[in-house]
Amino acid sequence: MALSKEKTASVVAQFGANEKDTGNTKVQIALLTERIKQLTEHCKTFPKDAHAKRSLNILVGQRRNFLKYLQNNDLEVYRALIKELGLRK
Repeated sequence: MALSKEKTASVVAQFGANEKDTGNTKVQIALLTERIKQLTEHCKTFPKDAHAKRSLNILVGQRRNFLKYLQNNDLEVYRALIKELGLRK
């Protein structure tokens, strides 16, 4: 369940410095968030899909680690990203 090329390109363009800035922490967090949204909808439709639930948990853990890194290194960027993505209600 990978993101489409168009969706990935739009997320990279929105959060990265340029269209090839895929290694940026903000971009990686935004891409993980989009994949998490997709998998969440899939898990609501197919509640017995254990592999999808496991994948969802793995992605949430990866995003948590990226967010922790960003919070420790650049707090202002962390707060802006959280607000922009709508996380941490």
